[in-house]
Amino acid sequence: MDDRESVLAANDHFYRAIESLDLAVMEEVWVHESWVRCIHPGWDVLVGWDAVRRSWETIFTNTEWMRVVPTDLKVTLFGEIGVVGCSENLTAAEDGEVGVAMAQATNVYRRTGQGWRLILHHASPAPVRVTQPFTGHVQ
Repeated sequence: MDDRESVLAANDHFYRAIESLDLAVMEEVWVHESWVRCIHPGWDVLVGWDAVRRSWETIFTNTEWMRVVPTDLKVTLFGEIGVVGCSENLTAAEDGEVGVAMAQATNVYRRTGQGWRLILHHASPAPVRVTQPFTGHVQ
């Protein structure tokens, strides 16, 4: 597997970690350092692995299930750093309600002795354009 494919595999592992709602799986994805950063849509910046870990713990505790489909993936490599830009298509259930959202994300990975690990996740809400009125029926 070349570096581009390896970074895409790490990115896929990140999104599967989100969907699993399993903190142990998410811990495999990240570098555990005081300088890593995470910005969830609508949140302030979180700095350091402890803060990032707590955020995922909160999200996983308060979410019944989640599906994240990254699309329009663009990978750029800078030596030991890999950057993935993508659109996140999210569907999640919380308190019995199902919500759908889109975000634009930048995920930055660093090559480590254990493979590519996340050092920055930054996601911002993306505008959604509705193309037809909702009839109340899901097809």
